[in-house]
Amino acid sequence: MFDHQALIEKSKQYLWLPFTQMKDYDQHPLIIASGEGVRLTDTQGKSYYDGFSSVWLNVHGHRKAELDEAIRKQLELIAHSTLLGMTNVPATLLAEKLVEITPPGLTRVFYSDSGAEAVEIALKMAFQYWQNIGQKEKQTFITMKNGYHGDTIGAVSVGAIDLFHQIYQPLLFKSFKVPYPYVYRHPSRDREQCKQDCLQALHHVLQEHHQQVAALIVEPMIQGAGGMITMPPGFLSEVARLCREFDVLLICDEVATGFGRTGRMFACEHEAVRPDIMTVAKGITGGYLPIAATLTTETIYEAFYADYTELKTFFHGHSYTGNQLGCAVALANLELFERENLVEQVAEKAAFIAPLLQELASLDHVGEVRQIGLMAGVELVQDKETRQPFAWENRMGYRVSLKMRELGMLTRPMGDVLVFMPPLCSTREELQEMISIMRQAIEQVTQGEQAYV
Repeated sequence: MFDHQALIEKSKQYLWLPFTQMKDYDQHPLIIASGEGVRLTDTQGKSYYDGFSSVWLNVHGHRKAELDEAIRKQLELIAHSTLLGMTNVPATLLAEKLVEITPPGLTRVFYSDSGAEAVEIALKMAFQYWQNIGQKEKQTFITMKNGYHGDTIGAVSVGAIDLFHQIYQPLLFKSFKVPYPYVYRHPSRDREQCKQDCLQALHHVLQEHHQQVAALIVEPMIQGAGGMITMPPGFLSEVARLCREFDVLLICDEVATGFGRTGRMFACEHEAVRPDIMTVAKGITGGYLPIAATLTTETIYEAFYADYTELKTFFHGHSYTGNQLGCAVALANLELFERENLVEQVAEKAAFIAPLLQELASLDHVGEVRQIGLMAGVELVQDKETRQPFAWENRMGYRVSLKMRELGMLTRPMGDVLVFMPPLCSTREELQEMISIMRQAIEQVTQGEQAYV
């Protein structure tokens, strides 16, 4: 069906892949031809488990009949028309649904095309909100160390992963960076001590600088690209309380954690947190089409509502904002969430895989396993006792992921943290098989690696 070798050569000749050193791709090329359920098939006919939901997107599996049909039905009406100065049917209905299912207080929906754009919009909204109400000194942001919020310049400015962001420092605006509670790497290794140290650092920054801070942005309950680092209980709710105390807007970045991934529809629900602004993307369309949204409170919206001559308009937009095909499939996706009780299923499956994942912690070079819902990370280390990491150039996580590919499962590591984020529809048997492949790959690649003495 496909000329595999010809496609490989074309991909090497013409493509530049995201977050990819192309020299690596040239050595280990892969082209996906089709998908079915939780599996992907390459141009040679080899099948793989989609162990990271095609970069954290897929919900119901590939080629879900109801989602396919929603797109076909919308195509019979119209594929796209602009949202600048007008709206369309599915974008309007989806906005209503998003307000219904998100935390109380979020009443307005602004569409975009990706998580990074949703974050960029959130930052600009937060900044302009204070300008519009006359508090013009509030122009900076607080973010968390190891945080990742996308790759546009504003999103990178509130990111804090040196490997990704350091090269772009001359392009970025400054933000305050406070520690995130990474218990495994905290000197005490005590959850409560780590939490309190981080909250104290945040309190200090707010106390000193709140008059110039527009908003704090955080990934609720778990950092994704920073290494699948989970928050200690109570941390998020305390962050929210401090933001209220010091009159700073709270932006919850639910791009990765939203739509059931953590066992709640949105991760901030775990601690009943109500953000001022929330960003969503990835699972919003079930992994089908690029739709994102930034939701705000009515208070923020009203700060922009004025006569045009007051120049309070939010001057921002994208050509495909509110695309009908994307919004139509998003509506079908959310209907499936309700019909299949998917969030409850995720909570049950998360409890099922928790002991299976924790068994990996017994392996010689697994330092810690972190999980919330169907979102997990396995941190590989050179020495379990000292928590000594592997040498950066050893690329242990990358090597293990290549072995997992060989064994029939795809994922992308975050450094030496293996990511496990399967489609939410995965059965218990499929989850067991995926974790088994992960175990085999870790054992085979790390076998013979000597711990430091």
